[in-house]
Amino acid sequence: MIVVAGSANIDLVARVAHHPEPGETLIASGYAVHQGGKGANQAVAAARLGAPVRFLGAAGDDDFGDRIVADLAAEGIDADGVQRFPGSSGMALITVNEAGENRIVVVPGANGELDGSRDMAGAMGGANVLLVQLETPTAFVNAALSAGRAAGAEVILNAAPAAPLKAFEMTAVDWLMVNAGEAAFLLGEREGASRDQTVDQAARLARQYDIGVIATLGADGALWIGRDGSRGHVPGRPCTVVDTTGAGDTFAGAFAAARLEGQSVEDAIRMAGVAASLSVTAAGARAGMPDRAAVRAAMGD
Repeated sequence: MIVVAGSANIDLVARVAHHPEPGETLIASGYAVHQGGKGANQAVAAARLGAPVRFLGAAGDDDFGDRIVADLAAEGIDADGVQRFPGSSGMALITVNEAGENRIVVVPGANGELDGSRDMAGAMGGANVLLVQLETPTAFVNAALSAGRAAGAEVILNAAPAAPLKAFEMTAVDWLMVNAGEAAFLLGEREGASRDQTVDQAARLARQYDIGVIATLGADGALWIGRDGSRGHVPGRPCTVVDTTGAGDTFAGAFAAARLEGQSVEDAIRMAGVAASLSVTAAGARAGMPDRAAVRAAMGD
């Protein structure tokens, strides 16, 4: 069982000719409502690959909250761990201009109500892998990390959105997952201009926290530094990119699914990279998330 503890949002997306100036009213050329939130996206990515998934998060008592829970359940995810709070569900208000550039305002809503008071030990029952992000309050993140460690699960922390790690229970973490920009941020440095620089940054994070580190490199694939000193690089898979939204979430969910199956770190990264490469071929965070058959076909299995 994979347990994912994280955020669930509704994305409200308007397409406009240009982003509005202060005081300006625009008529949008299109509008869409999508499911989002890093936690929920990663849960869906793992579930589509056939993994049993339980999601721990929050939704409001509004219609959007009903939709969040229903959509998770429709993906085969155990959504009983979604707490319902009075008020609004989490939302992202997004405008996208003709150049494809976006501006985003995130309203945490119910996600901001999560804390460490829930029965995390009970929620971790049967957990083999725990996947957590940093899009929910610190107390909730730490409660999940500690409970996952106590349950004997392999604990994966996707440090996104990037935040200083000193506030988190890093001794509970087995794998820290970052992209190149996040790795640099966590060290207070500029993003590496080359893969070698990112390797160096990942190695220093691994030593600093005595954990394994996985760094995604976009089209260049991903690298890992093991707690035991092992390291490696898996090249990226060529693909036609339509929209990179959700690629990192797809990678994280697929990696967790592969680890649940007992795959080695290298093989899990390879499968995750293929899943992520497929996800970018369609618009939207979840539209391109592949199922297991698509991943097997792309891997030539």
